[in-house]
Amino acid sequence: MEHLHLEHVLQTVCVLESVVLRSFGPEGGQVLFTRDTGQAMLSRSGSRILTALRLEHPLARMMVECVLKHSTVTGDGSKTFILLLASLLRMIQKTACKEPNVSHTYNSRETAEASTARHLADKMLAFALEELDDIIAMGVVPYGCCLSWEDFTAKTKLPACTINHCVQKLLASFFHSRLGRTHCDFISNLTCEMLTHWKFKRDLPSSSLQFVNDNFAALHTPVSGFPISCSRLIEGQVIHRDFATPCPQTDHQPVKAVVVTGCLQPKLLNAGEVLVLGCGEQGREENSRKESSIVQFTAWLQSLGASVLLSAVKQSAAVLALAAQAEMCIVECVSEDELSLFAQLIKIELFLFHRYVHVAFHDSEERVTVKPCSLVICGTGEGQTDQYACAFQDAIRMLLSTWKPIGITATTASKKTFQPDKSTCLHVDNQIVKASPFQQYVLEPGCVIPAGGTFEFLLNHALLQHGSSCSISDDTIMGVPAVSQLLANALLSVPRHIYSYSLRRFLQTQTRLLKTDVSSVQVFTSDSGLESVSCKYQLLVAVLQCVSSLLHVDTVLHTHTALHTPSHRLANISWEGTEDERNTNSILTSFW
Repeated sequence: MEHLHLEHVLQTVCVLESVVLRSFGPEGGQVLFTRDTGQAMLSRSGSRILTALRLEHPLARMMVECVLKHSTVTGDGSKTFILLLASLLRMIQKTACKEPNVSHTYNSRETAEASTARHLADKMLAFALEELDDIIAMGVVPYGCCLSWEDFTAKTKLPACTINHCVQKLLASFFHSRLGRTHCDFISNLTCEMLTHWKFKRDLPSSSLQFVNDNFAALHTPVSGFPISCSRLIEGQVIHRDFATPCPQTDHQPVKAVVVTGCLQPKLLNAGEVLVLGCGEQGREENSRKESSIVQFTAWLQSLGASVLLSAVKQSAAVLALAAQAEMCIVECVSEDELSLFAQLIKIELFLFHRYVHVAFHDSEERVTVKPCSLVICGTGEGQTDQYACAFQDAIRMLLSTWKPIGITATTASKKTFQPDKSTCLHVDNQIVKASPFQQYVLEPGCVIPAGGTFEFLLNHALLQHGSSCSISDDTIMGVPAVSQLLANALLSVPRHIYSYSLRRFLQTQTRLLKTDVSSVQVFTSDSGLESVSCKYQLLVAVLQCVSSLLHVDTVLHTHTALHTPSHRLANISWEGTEDERNTNSILTSFW
């Protein structure tokens, strides 16, 4: 049994911080993974780096689980999560260990410090859940702009002064942090093109993004051995199985398809069943009856004009033979995801076949609301191709989180003062993009802010102002002013790491932001790209929830249990195998 102290928690997160710092920020590099077999892989993905670590301490695994839970929802922020977590824990430890803040009602100083830290973390979380969205709406949103879904899915390439270009900047910033600078523009353009094809008419942006996210496994095809620049969109759906029977030439004419989910020839005897036969003739009659049913079913399909059969299971040799005689092609063992997507799209025509089955969908004015397409993702190796695929899906999740509105409380609504003669503006490549004046002070879907620490600088200033405006009588360690200041100071750790190579630029950026008057036209450069305000808000709340959970851990019980299940930590590393036998640990949480 191991009793945990605040210092143990801080030491653990500092180790993770030292790992992710190597690939953080615009100047960050890639991390090289190697195995004793000689296999190697490079990555900048925070989630992939953290899941590849062989973590023994349960606190470290708990932190990584919190990171993965957040990144699964928003698709972004894994490295920033660890940096903010470390910064907040340092601030809490520094505050809790000050002599005036240590309670004398406990038996030991360490217990008193732990209690103070625990209560402080809970206060910060409660403050964030109650007031943080209001503060962001008042102090951060006016400096950004809200993206338009119509402009985002525009077919033509728009000039740099448009919102569409801002979306390109948003995606390019994301892919730069995940994959590096080289191909981020190409991949962001490909993502925009794909979403344009899957835009549902008369539906909210979140509906289209949710559909692509839910069906991404069936919407992309990884191809190893080619550079990423070979990636492209192809019309229709790629089914990742080959034909089980020869496919007749159709000269690209429309064909009919049938989907089956079971065996067309029922088995004579299933597992666990007992077949009692009076004589051998009875068994032959049973087989003859089932063969006759297959012939009748095949004839029925021919009468319908069906020439393609998509099967979720493997069919018998008799079924394949009859299908070949009827010049009907069969695709076996089609995945549930692909059949589900296919069922939503219907009406196919044979387009091309080589190794996978590729179907295109016939246009119909009554049915077509999207232009079905599949994304072919290329990479030089299997591991790299998998990284690109994960980055594509995480970008979709990031956009989905960006276009989901954050709830605005009644307090915020009462604070809003709209000025119809003024508008918010974002500077992109020396051009000005104006946002509607009614977008000020509102956390609307699609709100973005220049990257490079802008969000942290602005929220730091807003939190300090909010704290100074609170009641003077509430000046305790657990009061709103103290909590606001602690959170504000912790936020600055992110831009400090971004500008770690140039302290002067850190100060220049902060000074320029604070000197700008919100009531005037706002001008900011976005050389470093854009980032989502909604994702930033969710990240900060998730970090505070993690801090509160960590500080409620009191004791670790070490138990010796053999684990033979595959490691969930290495599920995203394509060349990782199963986990060896190891000790497990149980965490005891105490609530004070």
